Amino acid sequence: MKKTAIFGLFAVCLSVLLSLAPLAARAQCSMCKTQVESARTEKGSYDTAGLNSGILYLMTVPYVLMGAVGYFWYRHTHQKK
Repeated sequence: MKKTAIFGLFAVCLSVLLSLAPLAARAQCSMCKTQVESARTEKGSYDTAGLNSGILYLMTVPYVLMGAVGYFWYRHTHQKK
């Protein structure tokens, strides 16, 4: 049981760290990057800050959901005892 708690804590910490990593990197997926580069050549000036923020929001939602499910699962298993 103690191994499960340690694994759960490790999984939550890892998901938090992975969700914060893109904030420092500010990376884009290859398809979005290609789309922005082609739009930039057509329009002249294209703002990519909104696209980057949208990618980051879409990427962090699964990690937050995974952490919430893990937390409630951990809490549920410890309430039975």
